[in-house]
Amino acid sequence: MKIATYNINGIKARLPRLKEWLEETRPSVACLQEIKSQDEGFPASEFEELGYHAIWHGQKSFNGVAILTDGKAGFEPPKEIQRGLGINGPKEGEGEQSRYLEADITGQDGATTRIVCIYLPNGNPLPGPKFDYKLAWMEKLRARMGEIWAEEVPAAVLGDYNVIPQDDDTYSVKAMASDALMQPESRAAYSSLLADGWTDAVRTLNPRGGVWTYWDYQAGAWQRDHGFRIDHILLTPELADRLQSVGVDRDHRGREKASDHAPTWASLRG
Repeated sequence: MKIATYNINGIKARLPRLKEWLEETRPSVACLQEIKSQDEGFPASEFEELGYHAIWHGQKSFNGVAILTDGKAGFEPPKEIQRGLGINGPKEGEGEQSRYLEADITGQDGATTRIVCIYLPNGNPLPGPKFDYKLAWMEKLRARMGEIWAEEVPAAVLGDYNVIPQDDDTYSVKAMASDALMQPESRAAYSSLLADGWTDAVRTLNPRGGVWTYWDYQAGAWQRDHGFRIDHILLTPELADRLQSVGVDRDHRGREKASDHAPTWASLRG
């Protein structure tokens, strides 16, 4: 089973690139972030034509997450478990942002895996309400991941965490030092998830770091390989034991009108 996460940065603008990636790589499960589409505008029929089932949690112009499963490979439609973490946005009177979607995924063999798709808040600028919101959201996420852990189900939490976990996860510590993605509080919140027993799939198979999943559109970051790793796949022990390989589909970042993220994936036995 191949599970993947892809911050698409606008599903309508990147739809041709997204469909290319799905057709070329055929992930069993794909978690999408920043779909930037209201629920009624989500292009579900486009994915159905490719053989993918979909559920989504949209929002006008911002955020939004979705989970796709490969029906051609025998995967059933995602069975939604929960959307949202019950935390409002940083603006006064703002409701909950569309950043969390959780579902059970069942394959042809009848085995079920819990999949969580997240788009964690960026947190910039800091200090301020956006950074406070980021940390509060991470607290809520940890609590929910603890509840999933207690269910003793095989689970994976995939998405754009907007956290650079370690110094070797960025091209330049100096360039990112004042960014919310690399603050001690952000890193500590991410580390607490690992301390709870979750496995960082990409880090496990790349212990020396140096793997990027994001390159900014500005200042020639892609051409200069000025990237960093913020897209992560965290696994429960059962799935970690089945981990075979991981990768980043870098070439898709270099295509015309591509997202500023590259798809990140993990292959699991069974």
